Amino acid sequence: MDKVTCIAFFLYHSSKSQDIRETAIQLLNGDVSIRDLKRIEKLQALILLAESTIRRNKLDKNQVQQFAEEFMLIEL
Repeated sequence: MDKVTCIAFFLYHSSKSQDIRETAIQLLNGDVSIRDLKRIEKLQALILLAESTIRRNKLDKNQVQQFAEEFMLIEL
């Protein structure tokens, strides 16, 4: 899985806030970038934690894949 998908998964599952969950889906679909999110103060700590978790390979790749399949919008 790529870094963006993993960060989106982490953001979505680490918060109960609907705003953060919507932002995670926007990140997954390319509507917002990681750079943009790092500028939002309330998301900075979560993104750093997500990046750290990814580096340590602590995410279940099957769950990340299921998340991507469920929320990724495919336009034809």
